[in-house]
Amino acid sequence: MRPSTFSRFFVLASCFVTCSAWAETLRVGPAERIHTIAEAARVARDGDVVEIASGDYKADVAVWNQQDLTIRGVGAMPKLIAMGAAAESKAIFVVRGDRIRIENLEFRGAKVRDRNGAGIRHEAGKLTVVGCRFLENENGILTANDERLSLEIERSEFGYNGSGEGQSHNLYVGAIASLQVTGSYFHHANVGHLLKSRARDNRILYNRLTDEIGGRASYELEFPSGGTALVVGNQIEQSSTTENSKIISFGAEGLKWPKNALYLAHNTIVNDRPQGARMLDVRSGVAVVAVNNVLVGQGASLDLPAGAGQGNVVGDWPDFVRPQRDDYHLRKDSKLFGAAARAGVAAGGVDLTPSAEYVHPLQTRPVAPARWSPGAFQTPGT
Repeated sequence: MRPSTFSRFFVLASCFVTCSAWAETLRVGPAERIHTIAEAARVARDGDVVEIASGDYKADVAVWNQQDLTIRGVGAMPKLIAMGAAAESKAIFVVRGDRIRIENLEFRGAKVRDRNGAGIRHEAGKLTVVGCRFLENENGILTANDERLSLEIERSEFGYNGSGEGQSHNLYVGAIASLQVTGSYFHHANVGHLLKSRARDNRILYNRLTDEIGGRASYELEFPSGGTALVVGNQIEQSSTTENSKIISFGAEGLKWPKNALYLAHNTIVNDRPQGARMLDVRSGVAVVAVNNVLVGQGASLDLPAGAGQGNVVGDWPDFVRPQRDDYHLRKDSKLFGAAARAGVAAGGVDLTPSAEYVHPLQTRPVAPARWSPGAFQTPGT
């Protein structure tokens, strides 16, 4: 006889209570029972929380295979310094479990023999990274090429990553299902790109991607395999010392995915390269929609197909509050303030009107102005 609905509910509820009781919080630090991150990775079980005390963790690398795991720094951000060590000769962390969340940790100095070392190597499942820093690695985060993977990044910093040969990057995402990056800061990649993604679906929302003074990054944003990219509300800036004139590139290595579309809305795109720039380079045949972007500097053009854009404008230095300090909030007396066109929607009904704006460093705030302005910032500068 089949069990009653009540019986099945009782069994499920009992399992939930029992399984929840199994989860533990493991504390790592010099004063804790577990002294190293590597040891915590060996003993952690599905559903656990691993809390890492403030301090420097040198050559303390780990592989994580658990499910539903949270790994977080407690207090001042702990620093994970590679010092020549790499889990499986790949990274400071190799992540192979599903639904893993990593918070408040700094990953620094990952280098390996093949010049592809990463702060985090993401090889399976869904990974969420919140409030972390990736500095001076060969790749900040590097993912596998696996369409079952997804990656979400919030309020994190990527700087000075790259081995210098142009094949490693601040963030390098393979052919995965989806990438979402929000409220994050990318700067000073070492010859490679600030953000490179081969994901099928990309949402790059309310970030600062600026190569800045002395920067040698190549592209600021690259989607070499196409897919769908929703790029909304970002400050995107190419340095005067870049080795590549292109800022945003889409489909340069062919179109892997069945749907290929690029949506650029309410971005502020700045070129500091005195010789000019190609702000947008898109493979032919790709659907492009560009709405309410502000373009600044030599070569201020998106070179769009007919009918692909509206409300895109060229900004001049007096339109902004402190452009010499990378502050591209519009002045209230700018002719651009409140002059946006209607943003419309992307395929699938996604609204291209921003709901937030980036606040430096590593924050966002909601926006709902009475009059919309082009560019990444709706709050006027002072």
